[in-house]
Amino acid sequence: MSIEVRDPIHGSIAVDDAEVVVMDHPLFQRLRRIRQLGFGELAYPGATHTRYLHSLGAMELAGQAFDALFSGHSLGGPERRAALRSCLRMAALLHDVGHAPMSHASEFAMPPAARLEIPHVQVRPGRRATHEDYTLKILLDSPLTSAIEASGRFTARSVASLIERSMEPGDDLFVVEGVDHRPLLSQLVSSELDMDRMDYLTRDSYFTGVQYGSFDLRWLVTHLRRHVVDDRAHLALSQKAVYTFDHFLIARYHMFILVYFHYRCVAFEEMLRRYLTDEGCEYTIPADVEAYGDCDDLELMGALRASRSDWARRIVNHDEYKLLTEQHGRPEDLAIAPLTERLRAAGVPLIEATSSSVLSKYFDPKGRGGDAAPAPIFVFETPVRGGPERAVPLELSTDLFERYSGKRQLARIYVPREHLHRARALLLDPTG
Repeated sequence: MSIEVRDPIHGSIAVDDAEVVVMDHPLFQRLRRIRQLGFGELAYPGATHTRYLHSLGAMELAGQAFDALFSGHSLGGPERRAALRSCLRMAALLHDVGHAPMSHASEFAMPPAARLEIPHVQVRPGRRATHEDYTLKILLDSPLTSAIEASGRFTARSVASLIERSMEPGDDLFVVEGVDHRPLLSQLVSSELDMDRMDYLTRDSYFTGVQYGSFDLRWLVTHLRRHVVDDRAHLALSQKAVYTFDHFLIARYHMFILVYFHYRCVAFEEMLRRYLTDEGCEYTIPADVEAYGDCDDLELMGALRASRSDWARRIVNHDEYKLLTEQHGRPEDLAIAPLTERLRAAGVPLIEATSSSVLSKYFDPKGRGGDAAPAPIFVFETPVRGGPERAVPLELSTDLFERYSGKRQLARIYVPREHLHRARALLLDPTG
């Protein structure tokens, strides 16, 4: 049995009974009340879509990717194959279940991660929680856990291990005929070729009314491949889809620069940051996961409306700090500090904001990456048409990682509307 959900991006999405149980749970339903782009609708009025809708889209693409990857593979028989596919779809469905109100805009106000007491997770002392921490807590230790496991096909820990690759699944679900398929399946949830970003780029472009995030999604999905190294399966791509991958990577880069870092969205995010970090702020994000179920955009906006904070009043009344100046480029080429010093010396209130974008957080040719190396992705090349294939690392099949290896920053200064004319005069004629 299954139901159908109509989606403006992917059309009709089939949802089975086990997925319906999870989707109907209050901890998942709260995603209906969290906008995908936070303050994005203030710059792009159509961008009112939610994390709920995006999660369904990511699940649908995960199922399509699984079918493309394992066409012709038995995967240990129909039952094991169905369990693996269902587990992957569940991970894609739930990958964002821990997001805070206004998506990323309020995440910095989360409590210390240790207070969540996440099972099977070692937390660095003093580290602030992230939405990924809340996702793991909800999956592993909340009323939603039993709903995830209701089908009996897999455990919540197996689902969590596809979202958080440092977590061991606790069983051998992903090992089929001596090959561990967890690296590959987890890459479909989070990697340079994951279904999360394939959905959100397509969806965000549609709802914002821009073309920057457009790419040939179907071509990429249908040309995904599997490559086994040392009894571990990894994600791979056919050579004929490499240029499409380049386009996909550039699309994400441009969406960050032109949409996600839109100057007006950043202004509201910075004002929200100041409200939430004010000493007298009445609003807190709870560590208790059941209380977190009520933590959504509606609750946050209610707190802002009830607050006497000047920052809250400005957000509610759309009386944002106005953009005075901005600089784009490499961090070492920007010179925003002298301008802020001049304005502060003249007593002008201001917000200084810096947004940074990199082409890839998974591949870093200059060694500025994260703590752990990503699972490799490969490309199947055919040097001689009709001859044998060879698998090479993805970063060796395109020069984009090297060409865009540097960080690009947008440094901005905002001032209150009532100070805008004076501030502009100070920067145009500092002696006046």
